[in-house]
Amino acid sequence: MGRKVSKKRRVAGQRTTKKKAASFKLTSLSLSIFAVCLLLVVTGIILWQRNSTTSFCANSISCIKDLSGKVSTTQTEGFYMGKKVAAPTAQYFTQSTANKVLGASTDLIGRKHIYVDLTTQTLTAYEGSKIVFHDTVATGKWNLTPTGTFEVWIKLQATLMAGGEGATAYYLPNVPWTMYFYNAKIAKSEGYSLHGEYWYNPDTGLGKPESHGCVNMRISDAKALYDWVDPPTKGYTTYASPLEPGTLVTITGTTPNAGLVGTRFYNNNISPDAGSSI
Repeated sequence: MGRKVSKKRRVAGQRTTKKKAASFKLTSLSLSIFAVCLLLVVTGIILWQRNSTTSFCANSISCIKDLSGKVSTTQTEGFYMGKKVAAPTAQYFTQSTANKVLGASTDLIGRKHIYVDLTTQTLTAYEGSKIVFHDTVATGKWNLTPTGTFEVWIKLQATLMAGGEGATAYYLPNVPWTMYFYNAKIAKSEGYSLHGEYWYNPDTGLGKPESHGCVNMRISDAKALYDWVDPPTKGYTTYASPLEPGTLVTITGTTPNAGLVGTRFYNNNISPDAGSSI
């Protein structure tokens, strides 16, 4: 009798052990499947975030592929909004001089800082507490110009800008005096910049949103700002560095449907108005 009970207990024990082993295998399999699914979800999120933050570029075709800063001698014509436009030639860049020298006064003390007001479509440059430049600009219409505080990371004497689609497509060689800016949220690869424009009449095109995200300026104004902006210009391409950081660019305000024509002045010793948007 004792032997039969002992045998039954052994059989029952073996069955329990098998059940536990099967249950453990099932649990392990479930955990493995869950871990794989979790990994796939996390990977998908990372890839989505990476694509959403790096795939966009203000100039959707050219983006920032060419940072040589060299003037094209073969591309002398571009197009904008369905119209052909003549691009600046190599001779223009050779002979170009700024119509004004910004910050020439010896009493200017403090870091350079550019303020762009989207509401009034104006750009104001300060050296310390004093204004050295102010004029109307044209900011983003098809892609809005981002707000925040940025830093100039590279200056290009000339570059190709191309993008848009359909009626808003454009191809513009030798865009002059380009100053790309970025911050922790807006990557360098997104291609936002301050630059001169030659493809529409500045008297009617500036003072209202007219770009694909960049800040457009008169060529002569862009040249003056380019020569003033840090880092100091060195050849066709100038990179900022820890020893020679780029000028700060602060963009505020709200993009309007139609801009306001501002007043233009240089080297004015007016201090910032504490109540203004800049």
